[in-house]
Amino acid sequence: DDMKMFTVPGEPVKKDENSRRGNWGNQIEFVLTSVGYAVGLGNVWRFPYLCYRNGGGAFMLPYFIMLVFCGIPLFFLELSFGQFASLGCLGVWKISPMFKGVGYGMMVVSTYIGIYYNVVICIAFYYFFMSMTKLLPWTYCNNPWNTPDCSGVVSSSRQLNASLANATTSLVAGVSEVVNRTKRTSPSEEYWKHYVLNISDDIGNFGEVRLPILGCLAVSWCVVFLCLIRGVKSSGKVVYFTATFPYLVLTILFIRGITLDGAINGIKYYLTPQWQKVLDAKVWGDAASQIFYSLGCAWGGLITMASYNKFHNNCFRDSIIISITNCATSVYAGFVIFSILGFMAHHLNVPVSEVADHGPGLAFVAYPEALTLLPISPLWSLLFFFMLILLGLGTQFCLLETLVTAIVDEIGTDWIIRNKTVVTLSVAVVGFLLGVPLTTQAGIYWLLLMDNYAASFSLVIISCIMCICVMYVYGHRNYFKDVEMMLGFPPPLFFKVCWRFISPVIISFILIFTVIQYKPITYNDYVYPGWSLAIGFAMALSSVVCIPVYALYKISRSPGATFRERLKFACKAHPKWGPALQEHRTGRYAPMASEDTVEARPLKEKEELKEELKEEEKEKERKDEISLTIQGSNGSTNTHNNPNPSA
Repeated sequence: DDMKMFTVPGEPVKKDENSRRGNWGNQIEFVLTSVGYAVGLGNVWRFPYLCYRNGGGAFMLPYFIMLVFCGIPLFFLELSFGQFASLGCLGVWKISPMFKGVGYGMMVVSTYIGIYYNVVICIAFYYFFMSMTKLLPWTYCNNPWNTPDCSGVVSSSRQLNASLANATTSLVAGVSEVVNRTKRTSPSEEYWKHYVLNISDDIGNFGEVRLPILGCLAVSWCVVFLCLIRGVKSSGKVVYFTATFPYLVLTILFIRGITLDGAINGIKYYLTPQWQKVLDAKVWGDAASQIFYSLGCAWGGLITMASYNKFHNNCFRDSIIISITNCATSVYAGFVIFSILGFMAHHLNVPVSEVADHGPGLAFVAYPEALTLLPISPLWSLLFFFMLILLGLGTQFCLLETLVTAIVDEIGTDWIIRNKTVVTLSVAVVGFLLGVPLTTQAGIYWLLLMDNYAASFSLVIISCIMCICVMYVYGHRNYFKDVEMMLGFPPPLFFKVCWRFISPVIISFILIFTVIQYKPITYNDYVYPGWSLAIGFAMALSSVVCIPVYALYKISRSPGATFRERLKFACKAHPKWGPALQEHRTGRYAPMASEDTVEARPLKEKEELKEELKEEEKEKERKDEISLTIQGSNGSTNTHNNPNPSA
């Protein structure tokens, strides 16, 4: 809002669609917001449970390969794409209008993720509020929701006012007596399943709405809306805290986790590859989806955030910093959670692979278990779940901003631009209503279904098609020149090769083998029915189908006598494609002086040119009226002060 168009002295400031250029207060805000967007619950919530489900170390190798050859290159591609054009995930497809369906697919994916992501945040809110007590409710096994199989790690005789030394000693001495049962569960797991979720026995059995969770969902959406009420200017200030505080809490839990008995076994499970699982296409598919999920590729958020950058910002440097920070945070969080899982396995006398929930609830089982082992555990619980909330909000900010920016850019009316807050509120209300079914007793089943299908292989398909469009339809040489014009140097050779060959090929192979080795998802011992899987595939295809549908629509509306002519026109870059501001439109984007390039000029320039033409016409008419025509006696015509009538 602070950016101003070129103005004439005395005239009011005019705004246009490019007024958001440079809206970040400074580049630190962009980097921190991007870190908050990429480093979110996907790192401390989704990464650990995927790693746990896929055999610990067996997941790490595919994860790092996907990061190097797909994650970082595509992250840089999206940042440079949005920064060059200063447009959101829909507007940037002026590069090749036929592929605008990719932008719509990104919006659909962001919608799905935004719905269930905020449900995870609301659960963190719930745990945060429940931590405001002298005794954490998941500490012992003497609660109404506990079963006979419950086995706590803290003795019920432990006094709350014990000193730090006594509390530390009681961690070993106060371990509950081991009983001979086939499967024992921890109090944190039973609290999660039987009290927080009160989980039903089937995905179709919705049961009742969990009112405490519903209330927390409303709180979560209100917080997101209030933080985005002024767009990126307000969220840019918030991330100074939200992107840095979580690392302090993770470090505290890491130090506590590695000092527990059995922690080394959990870390060994985390780092040791199970080679038979490395060859499983499902593991590679999960690794690919996690890279795209955690980095935010194909969500549209990276393009949207980069569109607020200054034109010559070094987004290559930003992409390297943010991607490596993201990966390091995931690995760091893995050490924290697997050290705790190792301790739980040691106490319950079961293998690490069987100690806890294999689903999205893993973070709400293992982390709370560790919190009960800390002195003044309610205080640390408050800090930890506050950290989860901040991590989630950092991503949710960008998801909502992506949708709002795309809507405002696409409609583009004066009312929409002036009332962007109303659009933000409307999106938040719709998101809340669509999230209500996930707060029922069957909500966890639907959350896992959406996570596995709506935000899984559709992300890699969208990214693959984006690569093909930019590199082969628009042309890799053209795009490399665009990046060089923006950054001052061409993309490194590694990124050129990845964009053109390696990334699309790896993604294609993973998709093919994932289809060949497809296995229906499960939640612990629960097998999803066929009708629910059909809904999952429908959600996945709903984002991908936008691409061919819009392409056919664009071709049908393009001029041309033959299909080939229409196709060629639909693929051709729009005349307005390029840098947003006139001062940056140099080289092949520089407007020519001829009249046929008038449309390429900024709005103000075109208006001034029209005014000049009108003044010239009026001056000519005035001179014609002043000219006196004198009829001579011989019938000749003489003009006053104009010996040449043709002049």
